[in-house]
Amino acid sequence: MHLKTLFLALVAGAAAFPQAKPSEVHTTVARADETSDKLVFCHFMIGISSNRHSAADYDIDMQQAKDLGIDAFALNIGVDPYTDTQLAYAYESAARNDMKVFISFDFNWYHVDQAAAVGSKIAQYAGRPAQLMVDGKVFVSSFSGDGIDVAQIKSSAGRDIFWAPNYHPGVGNFGDVDSALNWMAWDNDGNNKAPKPGADVTVADGDQAFIDALGGKPYLAPASGWFFTHFGGEVPYSKNWVFPGDLLWYNRWNEILELSPRFVEIVTWNDYGESHYIAPLSSPHTDDGASKWVMDMPHSGWLEMSRPFIAAYKAGESSPNSYISEEKLIYWYRPTPRDIECDSTDTTMGGNPDNSTGNFFRGRPDGWETMQDEVFVVSLLTSPATIKVTSGDVEASFEAPAGASAYAVEMGVGQQTFAIVRDGETVLSDTSLKDIVDECICGIYNFNAYVGVVPPAETIDQLDSTGLAALGQGLMAPCPTNTLGARAARATA
Repeated sequence: MHLKTLFLALVAGAAAFPQAKPSEVHTTVARADETSDKLVFCHFMIGISSNRHSAADYDIDMQQAKDLGIDAFALNIGVDPYTDTQLAYAYESAARNDMKVFISFDFNWYHVDQAAAVGSKIAQYAGRPAQLMVDGKVFVSSFSGDGIDVAQIKSSAGRDIFWAPNYHPGVGNFGDVDSALNWMAWDNDGNNKAPKPGADVTVADGDQAFIDALGGKPYLAPASGWFFTHFGGEVPYSKNWVFPGDLLWYNRWNEILELSPRFVEIVTWNDYGESHYIAPLSSPHTDDGASKWVMDMPHSGWLEMSRPFIAAYKAGESSPNSYISEEKLIYWYRPTPRDIECDSTDTTMGGNPDNSTGNFFRGRPDGWETMQDEVFVVSLLTSPATIKVTSGDVEASFEAPAGASAYAVEMGVGQQTFAIVRDGETVLSDTSLKDIVDECICGIYNFNAYVGVVPPAETIDQLDSTGLAALGQGLMAPCPTNTLGARAARATA
């Protein structure tokens, strides 16, 4: 769903957050009502899954999500001809893997005058075993959809539904909802771009706006680690911006624990085009052109970081520390410094892309100045230890307590090495498969994050041939394919 952020540019401005406050709202945001049935969802893009041929192709996703503590996938759908085929596969796979799913209608493709069609689609899947039921009702969500006739949806569905759309405070009718999803999981300017001087709407500001609009109804809070998209004139959906990410994934989970909403939705499982995926690169999907900044950039380490936080959230606790059973370091960084110059080869520099959405920018992505040239590390420890980080020529160490802690180190060009040291002995260590370089990888500005884990996974996560199908489209520089591990392979040859 290449345009799914379009509506936010239209409705998520001052009307959506009429009482936006400075960043200190992070410490004063209202706490949602306590409940004992907290659920974690993860947004799943059906629109890039047309290459799946059976329910078995969804099994690994279902198993990985369930193992993490995710309760249900929010299946984002448009009106593609393969939608029903893939929905049927997903529902079947979820049922046999003891997972739940529900439909999230994407109103970049559906329209608010299609309430009857929305209701009919709900009816088509509502009786399936894997359908998520909340308070005895069929759970249904959306991306946008402000103004749709909810009474008509329910009438056409013929079922009682738990309606949890992505309405916007000040725009949608919150009297019609059972809950509401806040999509904006990134600090922004109130108009779907990175914060600007005098225009800084924090994620906590969004929490407060939704909680106020819901008036005591349960809140569906977002959690995301990143957002970067960089489509140029080689595709008709040109867009190029970044939201400040840095330590967002860690900080947001701590906010979630403090806020304790009834529902959380991770944004997203597999939207590679906007770089907020947590699924493995190998999760089957088609290439919409995002492989240029997704190749060699796994994010599945974020799955491991969130594991104790999800467990703590479900238990209603404010700290993940008692749920850390295995010591790990999770680290991430951009592959190049932010000031690197790629204008001569970047895919956004040529042609005359349609910019009717206002989402296209040439060169560095809009918001690039909000990103820090740092390497970020989260330690998950069962007892105190020294964390050592070497980033190129930069060396740093931190005395980390037991539990979860986060650190930032100045970015250095070269190899990236991480270690846990205790009583003078190295407990765990590893050198990342991804160096930081001062050159334009594949010729483009890449503000995506590389995420690694110590100890590392046994296999290297890579895009398959279908996920790489559009790699060369629009490129103006050489682009070696799936290079992770090449250094180690050469060393052992």
